[in-house]
Amino acid sequence: MAAVVKYPDDVQDVLVFTDSSPSDAPFPDAERLRLAQADAGEQDWRAWGPYLSERAWGTVREDYSEHGTAWDYFPHDHARSRAYRWNEDGMAGVCDDRQTFCFALALWNGHDPILKERMFGLGGDGGNHGEDAKDYWWYEDSTPTHSWMRWRYHYPQAAFPYDELVAVNALRGRDETEYELVDTGVFDDDRYWAVTVDYAKASPTDMCILVTVANRGDEAATLHVLPHLWFRNTWAWGLPGADRVPKLVGKGSRLLGEHWVLGQVLLEGDGDPTPLLCDNDTNAERLWGLPGRSPYPKDGINDHVVAGAATVNPAGEGTKGALHYVLDVPAGGQRQIRLRLTRTAPPPGGATPPRSDLGAGFDAVVWARRAEANHFFAGVIPAAASADEALVARQAIAGLMWGKQFYHFDVKRWLEGDPGSTPPPAGRRHGRNSAWWHMTSFDVISMPDPWEYPWYAAWDLAFHCVSIARVDPGFAKEQLLLLLREWYLHPNGQIPAYEWAFGDVNPPVHAWAALKVFEIDGSRDHEFLARVMHKLLLNFTWWVNRKDTGGNNVFEGGFLGLDNVGPFDRSAALPVAGVLEQSDGTGWMAMYALNLLDMAIVLAEHDRAYVDTATKFFEHFAYIAAAAYEQGLWDDEDAFFYDVLRLADGSKVPLKVRSVVGLLPLAATTRLTARTLHRLPELGARLRWFLSQRPEYAAVIGTRRIGPDGRQQRLLSMVAPEQVVRLLARMLDPDEFLSEYGLRTLSRAHLDEPFSVTLGGHEFSVGYEPAESTSGLFGGNSNWRGPIWMPTNFLLISALRDYAAFFGDDLQVEYPTRSGRKCTLEQIADDLSARLISLFTRDGWGRRPIYGAAQLFQTHPDWRDLICFPEYFHGDNGAGLGAWHQTGWTALVADLILTLRREPPPAAKTG
Repeated sequence: MAAVVKYPDDVQDVLVFTDSSPSDAPFPDAERLRLAQADAGEQDWRAWGPYLSERAWGTVREDYSEHGTAWDYFPHDHARSRAYRWNEDGMAGVCDDRQTFCFALALWNGHDPILKERMFGLGGDGGNHGEDAKDYWWYEDSTPTHSWMRWRYHYPQAAFPYDELVAVNALRGRDETEYELVDTGVFDDDRYWAVTVDYAKASPTDMCILVTVANRGDEAATLHVLPHLWFRNTWAWGLPGADRVPKLVGKGSRLLGEHWVLGQVLLEGDGDPTPLLCDNDTNAERLWGLPGRSPYPKDGINDHVVAGAATVNPAGEGTKGALHYVLDVPAGGQRQIRLRLTRTAPPPGGATPPRSDLGAGFDAVVWARRAEANHFFAGVIPAAASADEALVARQAIAGLMWGKQFYHFDVKRWLEGDPGSTPPPAGRRHGRNSAWWHMTSFDVISMPDPWEYPWYAAWDLAFHCVSIARVDPGFAKEQLLLLLREWYLHPNGQIPAYEWAFGDVNPPVHAWAALKVFEIDGSRDHEFLARVMHKLLLNFTWWVNRKDTGGNNVFEGGFLGLDNVGPFDRSAALPVAGVLEQSDGTGWMAMYALNLLDMAIVLAEHDRAYVDTATKFFEHFAYIAAAAYEQGLWDDEDAFFYDVLRLADGSKVPLKVRSVVGLLPLAATTRLTARTLHRLPELGARLRWFLSQRPEYAAVIGTRRIGPDGRQQRLLSMVAPEQVVRLLARMLDPDEFLSEYGLRTLSRAHLDEPFSVTLGGHEFSVGYEPAESTSGLFGGNSNWRGPIWMPTNFLLISALRDYAAFFGDDLQVEYPTRSGRKCTLEQIADDLSARLISLFTRDGWGRRPIYGAAQLFQTHPDWRDLICFPEYFHGDNGAGLGAWHQTGWTALVADLILTLRREPPPAAKTG
C-alpha cells in the first residue's frame, strides 16, 4: 500500500511504501528518486552521512614521529584528550561531507574509567595478530543516500575490561587465538546494554535520530547517554587565515552551533537533558604538563561525567557539546531518546530557530524512511533469495554504506608540519610517503574498515565499487574516478596504494572494476569509461616502465596485496641478487591489457579514435600472455603457474608454491565476437595479420568456436583451453584449493609438504596455515597462506563465467576433482558462489560458519542475526578471521547473492 508523505517546503513530496508493498508496485521508488536528485545536483542527499571515522588515533595522518611509529605516537589513551589534526572519530557518527560538524554517541555505564566515546581495540603493536577491535557493533541498515540507517552496539554493564584485554593479548603468541571481549565473561547473564540508533532524513540536512537503549540484564540499571555535537578543529594549527573559531551554545535540551561555512546547526533532544560544553582542543596539561589553549579542553565532558570535575564551561559555550541523559531502565526494559539534527540557516547563521518537531512529524519521517528502505531493497534483492540471504545482502550493503569516511590528508603540509606545532623531525622529509607530496585528500571515500583500516586502499576500493554499483552506481563511478584525479594519481602514473605506504603496489584492478560498474549501470555512461581509460593509460605505462625490469613482458610488482603469500617478503629486497618474476604480476597485467582492450572496443563503437588503442592492447596482451610460457612461469609437469627467481647469473629458481598466485592468470580472459570484428574491421585485420605472421601467439589468441548466436567468436586467454582444464583440476581439488566454503589461497597439500628454499644461506618456507598467520610478515594481521579471501574468489568465479560464455555447455570438468561428477563452468561458478554465501547463512544446525565456536553469536537470539563481514575466513571451517568487523570487499557476498538468485532471462522466442 502507498501513502503520500509531506516533505519540507523545498523538497518534492513522494510516495512511500509500507512493508507489505510489492516490489513491482506501480509507484516511484522514493530512494531512487533521491539518488536521481543527488546525481543531477538538484538535492544533495549525500551531503550528510556516516562519514565520521571510527578510529583516527594510531593512523599515519596523525603520526608526526621520526620513525613512523603511529600506534605509539597517538595511542587510544590520548584520543579523548588530544585534538585530531586531520579528521575526527566517534560511535554511530555522522557528519557533513566536509566534516565541518560531527555528531556521535557517547555512553557511560557508571563503572568505566572513561566515557565510551569511541570503540576500543589494540594497535598493531598490541595484538598478537596485529591491530584488533575489541568491541561489538554492527551496521544493520542503510540506504545509499543515508535517508535511513540503523546502527547497533552491545555495551557491557560491568566495567569494560580495558586492562585485561591489553594484558592477556600481550602474553599470547602468534600461534594462539586472540583474547576477545566475549572471553572476559563480561556478557555473562546478559548483563549488557543493546543500543540501537536509527537515522531518518526529513531533508538532506535534517535528520531524525532515535536512540533506543535496552537493558538485557535481570536487574534494573542506569545508563548515561551523551549525544555529542562538535566542530572539527581547523583553528589550532597556526595556518594563515585559518584561526577563526566556530561557536556552540548549550541551553536546555538544545545545542546550537554557528559556523561561517556550514551556517547554523541545531541538535535538539526530547526530555530534560543537561547540556555540557567544552572545547575541541588538546588537554596539553594532562598529556605533556604544558599549558593548553582552553581551560575546558576536549576531555572536559569526560572528566565531568566520570569524576565530577569542574571541567565543562559554566557559560555553556564551546566547540564541543553533549546533551547528558541519565536513564534508569528496569530489567528487560528499554528507554528511547529522540533527537533532531538540522541545519537551520545557511551562512552566516540566523536567529534562534523554532523548536524541532520531535512528535508526530518525527514519527512520520522515521516510518516513511524505513518503509521506503524496505521497498528499495525489495527491488534490489531478488525474490528468489532466501530470507536469510536477503538479511545477509542487506547488512553487507549497509556495511559498505557505513564504511564511507571523510578522508583529509595534505601530504605536503603533513611532511612539513604546521606553523603552530612543533616542527617534525627532519628525517620525515625523506621517509614515509615523502614522494607523494603532491597528494591532497578532502573527500568522502569508501574504506576497507572504519576501525581497523580507516584509510582507503586502492584495490580494496575497486572491489567495493562493484558491490556499491548495485545500489548507487553514481557514487561507485565517482570513487573510481577519484583515485585517478591529479591530486591522487602520481605524476608518474602510479595509483596510491594506502596511507601506510602510498608507493606500495596494489594489483591493477581499477580497469576491471570500471568495466563491471559500467555494465551494472546499464553500459551507457561512455563518458565515465573514457575518463577512466585516459588516466589508466598513464597507469598502464607506469607498470610497463617500472615493473618489467627485463623488458621481457614478465612482471614483478612486490607483494601485490597478497601480503605473506610467498616464502619471503616480496616487497622487500630479495635475499639474493636477482629479480622475482611473478605469475600474479604477469597475470594481473595480462588481465589489465584485456580490460583496456574491452574498454577501447566499447568506446570505439562511438568514437573511431579508440580503434588504434584497441589494437595496441590486443597485441600487448598477446606479448604478456606468451611471455609467461617463454620465461618459464608455467610448469607443464605440475600444470601450474609459479613465481620464478631469476638470479644475477641468468639461472632460474622456480618457487613451487601452489598458491592463488598461480590461479590468478585464469582471470586474464575475454572474448572477441564476430559482431565486434565486423564493426571494427581494423581490429579483425590486425588479428588475422598477427596469427599469420606471429603464429607463436596462436595459443593465447587463436581459439575459436561458434557462439550461442551461431556466429564465430574468439577466446583471448592467458591460459589456453587445454591448460584451463588441467589448472582447474588443481583448483577444484578438495585436497588442494577447494574448501567447503570457497577457494583457499594456498593448497592444502602444503600442510604435509611445506615448500622450502634456501637463498643466501637462509631457509624460507611456506606451509598451509588455514587460520591466523603465525609469522610477523606484513605485521602479522593478515594471512594468504590458506584462508579463504572474498576478492580472489570473486575474480576466479567471474573468470569461470567468462569461460562459460565462450564454451557453453560443451566444456565440462570434474567437480570436485576425482568425484566422477562432470559440471559446466557455469554450474561450478554457481556452486562456488553458494559455498561463499554459506559462510554467512545459517546451516542445518542454525549456525553461521563465520562465527565458529563463539556460542553467544551462534545461539543467542539477540546476537545470531547480527552479521559481521570479516576480512578473511578459515580455510577449513569458514570461521571469520582478520579484521573481524570489516565489511569492505567482503560485501562482495551481496553481489554473489544478487547474481546467483537473479531471475533467469526470458526464454528465446522460436518459430
